[in-house]
Amino acid sequence: MKIWNFVLVLIIGMTSTSCVQEQKNIHEQEQKRLLDKENIIAILDTIDRLDSAPLILRDSMGKIYGPESEEAQYYQKIFWKINPSNIKKVKEILGKENWPDTTLIGPRGNAIICRILQHADQETREHYIPRMKQAVLDKKLAARYLVRAEDRIATDKGELQIYGGQMKWYPKTKTFNVWPVYDPVNIDKRRAEIGLIPIAEHLKNRFDFEWNLAEQIKRSKEFEMEKLKK
Repeated sequence: MKIWNFVLVLIIGMTSTSCVQEQKNIHEQEQKRLLDKENIIAILDTIDRLDSAPLILRDSMGKIYGPESEEAQYYQKIFWKINPSNIKKVKEILGKENWPDTTLIGPRGNAIICRILQHADQETREHYIPRMKQAVLDKKLAARYLVRAEDRIATDKGELQIYGGQMKWYPKTKTFNVWPVYDPVNIDKRRAEIGLIPIAEHLKNRFDFEWNLAEQIKRSKEFEMEKLKK
């Protein structure tokens, strides 16, 4: 009986030690997760400031002196100097697999990451599209970020955009306008399907631009005709 009591005490002791160690490991993992979260949020905050500041100043100078003015272009050049470092940091945060969980980066983190990817080269943007699609399916990323990226890629390839979020500066007329859209008549239906506000509201809020459906239908037809000629 004494032997069995000893064995029982020994087993209980080993189990208790194992439980204590397991709890310690869980605690350490949680602390590391919280530390990683704080680090990532701090990094994203820095990226956000570095990315936004020169663009805000560029746009302000553009409104005063014109988008092609020396004053506006000065801040555009500063932005392009900072941009490669921001893209590198975002790539490090994204890693090689999956999309960061929202508990780690939050909705604002997603917004910053996707904005930086929008400012990356075409190859980088196309590389992350499959992961963005999976992130949308996994409820880690809002669909609006994916379609914005897809529209940007389409415009850079000289194709019609689908959801209408991309604007372009036209030197010939010295005006900003929407990059031509596929089927402008039904654009709001497509936008609503993925939770986006109407195109007129979006363009007014974001660019102070007035959406004119008749004009955009005409521009899209002219765009397609030009492509056929080529």
